[in-house]
Amino acid sequence: MPDQAEKLREIMQKKESVPRGNTRVIAVSSGKGGVGKTNIAINLAIAYAQLGRKVIVLDADLGLANVNVILGIIPQYNLYHLIKKQKRMKDIIINTEFGIQFIAGASGFSKIANLSESERKHFIDELYELSNADIIIVDTSAGVSDNVLSFIAASDDVIIVTTPEPTAITDAYGIIKIIATEIDNVDLDIKLIINRVNSVVEGRKVAERVINIAGQFLNLKVDYLGFVYEDALVHSAVLKQKPFIALDPRGKASICVKHIVSRLENIDFKEGRGLGNFFKRLFGG
Repeated sequence: MPDQAEKLREIMQKKESVPRGNTRVIAVSSGKGGVGKTNIAINLAIAYAQLGRKVIVLDADLGLANVNVILGIIPQYNLYHLIKKQKRMKDIIINTEFGIQFIAGASGFSKIANLSESERKHFIDELYELSNADIIIVDTSAGVSDNVLSFIAASDDVIIVTTPEPTAITDAYGIIKIIATEIDNVDLDIKLIINRVNSVVEGRKVAERVINIAGQFLNLKVDYLGFVYEDALVHSAVLKQKPFIALDPRGKASICVKHIVSRLENIDFKEGRGLGNFFKRLFGG
């Protein structure tokens, strides 16, 4: 996103020595709403925390933030207050009973690109306070807005969530195509989770369809990370405003999420490149 880059690049070049850390930043996104993206992001975070990782969920939906709804928390302050210099990071980061921390999104805020130079510098300085985290999971909004692409481009990994529904599959391929054509980050790993499947075979078939099309028409490698079963537990958990992995750790959906995190850890795990690189990529610097 070159139109965002120049001022931030100047800011970053002027910064003196800043700790980079090995924080791994994972963006969770989807081509359309209603596929369970936010639910997956939160429960992945809790599964990571159960492995002893320090995890922060950043609600990067700057239009309709809803991570707090699933967590059953009403935040007093959010990213808007931080960006506008009304609050510090320590004032808006929230501890939860689930072993993770989260930062509420700035509902109604328009674009990262609209930040002034002063606001950008303040935003970066405050986000560096998160550099002691092992994992930051960024829950983006659905679709392909500039904000979504900015967060995806800046992350170490992007997980695309879809379902077996035909329109969801089409939209998942659509966002993968835009990522491939709009984002210049050769190190970006794109992974796929199929949510709400009725069988292992269904999940694999949907994944193969997306992966094969991406390979054939985009020359892009997409990794199948796993699936999450259709499970009445998930609906019940949403109504109770509690993550399903906390409501029933042995439920079908919960076990699936644990397997996915296990794959990330044992099969395809890599150290993050630190928050310094995340910020530079986020703002194009």
